[in-house]
Amino acid sequence: MNNIFQENKTFSKVDYSENDLPGKEFDNCKFVNCNFSKCNLANIDFIDCKFEDCDFSMVKLNDSGLKNVIFSGCKLIGIDFNGCKDFLLSFSFQKCVLDYSTFHKKKISKTIFKDCSIKEVDFSFTDLTGSSFLDCDLSRSIFQQTVLEKVDFRTANNYSIDLEMNRVKNAKFSISGIIGLLTKYQIIVE
Repeated sequence: MNNIFQENKTFSKVDYSENDLPGKEFDNCKFVNCNFSKCNLANIDFIDCKFEDCDFSMVKLNDSGLKNVIFSGCKLIGIDFNGCKDFLLSFSFQKCVLDYSTFHKKKISKTIFKDCSIKEVDFSFTDLTGSSFLDCDLSRSIFQQTVLEKVDFRTANNYSIDLEMNRVKNAKFSISGIIGLLTKYQIIVE
């Protein structure tokens, strides 16, 4: 029988696409090289957990809690983060692939995205206040009615942001990234 509460444990090289998770709440746990692909993580809480080199492709997060979670080197393709509980929602991503995922209408201020592929991700109606996209590829990602105040885009690339449809006060951009703010005008900058 699985324990409901797991604390201070490391799980390595487990294929959860074939096995159920051994609990409903994980506190200060570490998952290394685990496969969560297509898993249903509904009603499971992860608190102060770290995931390294894990595959979360097409995971279902209905009523899941991600509280101060770190994803490093993970594949998170096609994930709908809308299902996550809003209470204490907090995570960071380093060297992750988040392509085709959605954060639609989530409040994820101060989120760090570092060295990530964030292609075709939906950030519409999302509050990203104070977040950072450090060396990230944002090709075809959607920013519509998004709160981008104090967001750092200085080292991000391939973004297209409509300044009239988003709140960008005090957001930071590099000179080379300015083109991503002019895309809708279909002008040529040489």
